[in-house]
Amino acid sequence: MSLGIEAINAYVGRAYVDVRRLFEARGLDMARFANLMMAQRSVNLPCEDPITNAVNAARPLLASLSPAERQRIELLVVGTESGLDFGKPISTYVHHHLGLGAACRSFEVKHACYGGTAALQSAAGIVGADPVPGTKALVIATDAASATEKASYWEPSEGAGAVAMLVGDQATVLSLDRGANGYHTFEVMDTARPGQDTDVVDPDLSLLAYMRCVEESFLDYQKRVAGADVVDTLDYLVLHTPFAGMVKGAHRMLLRKQKGLGPAEIDADFAARVTPSLAYAQRVGNTFSAALYLALCSLLDTGSFPGPKRVGLFSYGSGCASEFFSGVIPPGARPVTSVPEALEDRQEITVEELDDITDRSADRTFGVRDAVFSGSPYEPLVKDRGLLVLDRIAGFHREYRWS
Repeated sequence: MSLGIEAINAYVGRAYVDVRRLFEARGLDMARFANLMMAQRSVNLPCEDPITNAVNAARPLLASLSPAERQRIELLVVGTESGLDFGKPISTYVHHHLGLGAACRSFEVKHACYGGTAALQSAAGIVGADPVPGTKALVIATDAASATEKASYWEPSEGAGAVAMLVGDQATVLSLDRGANGYHTFEVMDTARPGQDTDVVDPDLSLLAYMRCVEESFLDYQKRVAGADVVDTLDYLVLHTPFAGMVKGAHRMLLRKQKGLGPAEIDADFAARVTPSLAYAQRVGNTFSAALYLALCSLLDTGSFPGPKRVGLFSYGSGCASEFFSGVIPPGARPVTSVPEALEDRQEITVEELDDITDRSADRTFGVRDAVFSGSPYEPLVKDRGLLVLDRIAGFHREYRWS
């Protein structure tokens, strides 16, 4: 048995804004632009929410399975920090619109950006303990950014999208190293969503917490994995990516403390073992619970796999929790659909259109009783795409349709 990810697919949205233009329009300090290491950020339309993102990521993955393989999916776990009800999980909507069988566990998990990893590890544990060979789980990490304070340095990094993963005992994308997990957690108020339309962010505190967790979770990983070395035993590193510049700083810190390397050696290592995981985040932005797994998709497409390669993965969620774990990627592993094609197929929007979309998107958030989303000027971006879109909310019940 090779427990882990059998298939993976990403949804990266239908619209994007140029990050440089956003910096300029907001009057932000351009000296900080280069440190962000971003070119574009995806934007969810008013008719898109965490449920549509999840379904649109998972549907092509399910379409690649045989009817018999679909019937083996006995668990759906959705990791998100964008829940839409205090009681009803968004996994129920996702289950329905994906047409999964009724004999299926379904639940939602939340811990900020760590939610995707919490979902993956929960699914792996359940599938691994199941006595029936071939049992599978569908794991989806999905979010939708709430309104962010304009002209904040957090705004340019916020992205849109979701990543879906099929978990089973025949891992052909990422075979998890069993027991190779290091953890670190403590209470910190670095980011939070205390209201349905409010993000509270302390960027400096969040950076410090992230850095502490990278170091401490890897030290715990070393205690559990004999001979583990941040350079010698890991072919690639994939880190939770709010923005690429944050990953670069974490990598630099880790190699200085672990190996005592100088700037030139660190830069060369970053280019070889980390850069392949950053290509998509630089064009999508922070996808929160899905950020680590969009980085994994990037590595699959841009890394070199002449043979099996061991990858170290770091997951972080504000508040906070973190985990460093590892697995092996075999040759030929790829996302189900082409992420580069999906990125090129997006429509660029202006900063003024971004502001309008943000205002209109308030109607799709947590706690809305009634709203109608048809007739939006942004409907052409999803028309005839075969995507799930939010049609209306009636008495708090969210109703969807296929575009």
